[in-house]
Amino acid sequence: MSNIAFRRRSALLTATFAAAASLALTACGTSTDTGAKSTPTVVTDNSSTATPEGNTGGTKTDTGTGAAASGTDAAVSTSGSGGSTSKGSTGAKTTSGIVTCTGANTRVTAQTVSRPLNHLLLAVKNTGSKTCYLYGYPALNFQDAQAVPPVDKDTQPQAVTTLRPGQSGYAGVLLSAADGSGTGGYTAKTLSVIFQNRALDFLGSGVKVALPAKGVWIDSSLTTTYWLTDPSDALN
Repeated sequence: MSNIAFRRRSALLTATFAAAASLALTACGTSTDTGAKSTPTVVTDNSSTATPEGNTGGTKTDTGTGAAASGTDAAVSTSGSGGSTSKGSTGAKTTSGIVTCTGANTRVTAQTVSRPLNHLLLAVKNTGSKTCYLYGYPALNFQDAQAVPPVDKDTQPQAVTTLRPGQSGYAGVLLSAADGSGTGGYTAKTLSVIFQNRALDFLGSGVKVALPAKGVWIDSSLTTTYWLTDPSDALN
């Protein structure tokens, strides 16, 4: 009887341990599955809702679209108001209505004078059909000259010299020092006159101007005036 009781008790304990082990394995498996499902979800959510660096709100696509729309509206508004839409556009030229005096719409002549000594008078006549503006002063390119002569700043007019069709503007040129104090003197037989535009940039290579057949004597005193409306002001 004792042997039978011992075997029954052993069988009962074995069954109890097996059931307990089964429950423990089931519990561990559930915990592992729950963790695997929750972790990727958190990472995915954070990634999709993160704000790009530098943006104050929304996505990069939204911000870019807004900027493009704003730029388009500004361009349309500018165009509609009658302003120029781009540099060199027809609208800009029409709005400004400014014509610069150049070799294309003027005739330039040079004349030596008896008084004051060693002076040359440049005259620019508007041969076009529209009023043009003589900006700044002439850049003088004499034969073999190494640089453009300076302008006498005391001759700057209060307003831009304006030439209606048929009118002329003038500049006086001091060719050489009357007392012989100038240096590096020589005889120049050719001259080109270069105009300035409204921004005071010199335009092109210049207009060739006839000088006396014998040429003119120039030295380091070579100076020009601004473009002026009165020839006597240019020479004085």
